[in-house]
Amino acid sequence: MNELPVTEPPTVDCYPVTLAPGLSRLFVDFCAAEPAAQRFCAAAAQQNWQQRPLLPAHWPELVRLLAAQNPLPSAAAAIEALVQGAGMVVTGQQVALFGGPLFTPFKASTAIARARQATTAGHPHTAVFWLASEDHDFAEIDHVTFPAGRELARLGYSAAPAAAVPVGGVVLDESITPLVERAWEILGTSDAMDALAEAYRPGRTFAQAFAEFYRKVFAAQGLLIVDASGREFHRLGAPVLRAALERAGELHAALAERNQALEAAGYHAQVAVTDQSSLLFLLDQETGARQALKRTAASASEPDGLWQAGRQTYSTADLVGILEAEPERISPSALLRPVFQDFLFSTSQIIGGPAEIAYFAQSAVLYERILGRQTPAAPRFSGSLIEPQIGELLRRHELTLDRVFAEDAESLARLLAARAMPIETKRRLAAAGNALDEELTALVEWMQSQDKGLGQSAETAASKMRYQMDRLRTLAANFQLQREATLTRHANAIAQSLFPGGVMQERVHGAAFYFARYGLELAETLAQQAANPCLGHTAIWL
Repeated sequence: MNELPVTEPPTVDCYPVTLAPGLSRLFVDFCAAEPAAQRFCAAAAQQNWQQRPLLPAHWPELVRLLAAQNPLPSAAAAIEALVQGAGMVVTGQQVALFGGPLFTPFKASTAIARARQATTAGHPHTAVFWLASEDHDFAEIDHVTFPAGRELARLGYSAAPAAAVPVGGVVLDESITPLVERAWEILGTSDAMDALAEAYRPGRTFAQAFAEFYRKVFAAQGLLIVDASGREFHRLGAPVLRAALERAGELHAALAERNQALEAAGYHAQVAVTDQSSLLFLLDQETGARQALKRTAASASEPDGLWQAGRQTYSTADLVGILEAEPERISPSALLRPVFQDFLFSTSQIIGGPAEIAYFAQSAVLYERILGRQTPAAPRFSGSLIEPQIGELLRRHELTLDRVFAEDAESLARLLAARAMPIETKRRLAAAGNALDEELTALVEWMQSQDKGLGQSAETAASKMRYQMDRLRTLAANFQLQREATLTRHANAIAQSLFPGGVMQERVHGAAFYFARYGLELAETLAQQAANPCLGHTAIWL
């Protein structure tokens, strides 16, 4: 592993996990170690995760496959550690254009931090990034968004595949070249941009390009990257896929029972379980399309039931035959994939985002029935990268991240204007508002004491007066905005950088933007921050 540069640690602020909008109650309770959530996520296993599971019989073959996919010299130490029986901390994400969103390296950084923690404690571990290359929703991964001056530039790859094929195997054509050139214009010259241009070339698949980029980004940290969509990996993981075929009824019933338990506890089941749903997809032999396998009920003639993919019907024996001859054609669903992955890797800990933690609450019943154990799960690092110029604006306007997340660009501009108003204007508005509120409160109470109906009418009239008082404040703020146009620009810059369109930065901005601006050394900064004790959302002042 390369020697890492010694850099001054950035200033950080730690916020509660609830700062992030839209989180499920299950994820929030999981992070807070609430017993109600922990019982769905194998709380007992969380405490001893560094004691890796037993090595599977296929371990030597697995290590050989990992070594073949990670040929860089920087991966040699991690591969050798696996040869000696080191454990694995695993995370992953869909492959995407130009490295995808910022939370992708956040996941990798968390796995690296956890592997280091275990190794330091005397339990050698390596970090592994799993490419979710078998997913077929191309619209989710065909674009990336980079900050570009006062705008956000969306770069999209237009050559979509004709069928819903696994996205990792989609081959980049010549239309990737102008997108790379546009990325050069936005990101400028840097090691990260060199890596991006080298990876995303015509003839490469999305999986190959994505993997090559992140191997270089995290070379100094020894991150291993794996694409397990091929025949050899599926052959090793065939016992899990076969169990999903031959024990479909049992597993379906267990999932339905778990969903009911989650809903009874007040939680939301991430994946619905219907009568026909299964845990598997089948890749069409001719088109390569990934089609959901649907189950039909057992009957006297078909005691194991039948399966359907598109218009084609299969028996369980038919699918087992395909699994034996062409295992890469049987693909696990979102609920089965972590079980498939952890059977292959004998994973010590799996790192997931908010939605994935909710998946694990359902997948737990599959783990227990197929593997006889539950892999401990941990949430990924969550953070906002505050660039120097944005940091200066936050300090100037005395803004904290939680306040920014409570506003949109327009309301944030009004807030800045209200704060920038002359002291005398603020004083007069405050005095008028306080006096009005005091007089109205006393008057409404008096009228309510005289007659209930009169009191209700008075309350309605008082609300209208308070609304007009708020309008006066807004008028004064808007006047200030007109006098100081820079306030609107400041608000737009802050919102675009930290909360674009009311969505967290980590889910919108392309990660490559930050590696281009702050160097590949940012990977080590993220790994160090992911090791910090902040269990919520971290603001990193670059």
